[in-house]
Amino acid sequence: MARKWTFTDRRRPGRPGTRQPVKALITRMARENPTWGHRRIQGELARLGYRIAASTVWEILHAAGIDPAPRRAGPTWRQFLTAQAHAIIACDFLVVETMLLKRLYVLVFIEHGTRKVHLAGVTAHPTGAWTMQQARNLAMELGNRIAELRFLIHDRDPLFTAAFSAVFTAEGLQVITTLPRTPRMNAVCDRVIGTLRRELLDRILILDERPLALVLQEYLIHYNGHRPHQSRQQRPPDIATQPSPNVIDLNDLRSIRRKPVATGTINEYHRAA
Repeated sequence: MARKWTFTDRRRPGRPGTRQPVKALITRMARENPTWGHRRIQGELARLGYRIAASTVWEILHAAGIDPAPRRAGPTWRQFLTAQAHAIIACDFLVVETMLLKRLYVLVFIEHGTRKVHLAGVTAHPTGAWTMQQARNLAMELGNRIAELRFLIHDRDPLFTAAFSAVFTAEGLQVITTLPRTPRMNAVCDRVIGTLRRELLDRILILDERPLALVLQEYLIHYNGHRPHQSRQQRPPDIATQPSPNVIDLNDLRSIRRKPVATGTINEYHRAA
């Protein structure tokens, strides 16, 4: 009868020095799959060609401080966001102070998968009814694409009323409200608001609602259609996949043209026609 190989057995032919790699693989499988128990991991290892006793897998997990599957914590919030990015849209308010010390509120949405930002509206007097109307406008703007989304994330601002949530639940989305004092639960939206401030709003003076809406719309044309994003391999949100452009001959800098956008605060660079 063939001898069963265990984790501590180093004499199996063709498997020299496998102790630490197999241990690392077992703990990795457990952390990446919170619902897997030691026998499920044993089975996955068998498919990879590693015959190891279930009791040995259990001992390795126990030594690593990993609880059995029924008591193990589920996926982290970061893991959830990463796995479901294509199906998540998030929203938040951006507050802008004008030259006349008037406070304006900007409602923005961002699609996690593409990083595309939507300007829902600008107002000095936000209400629950106004917020609900912006939700309806966004649903109409997304059209059939809203069917691809599954989750909406927002904080506990009272302006996000039940009627606001109902607009999205009617489209089949599940509304997730962040925990109190936990801004990292809506970190993607917070980050784009920070980008709006650093790249645009901190560099211009705003007089009123209409100028703010116009400059934000112009900036978002740049943001969604041109600005490179690290999470998208330096592609803008509106370009899903495209081959990398041919390299420009930098010996002739006249072939590159600068285009100021967003009231001249940002430059874009294009090839000359």
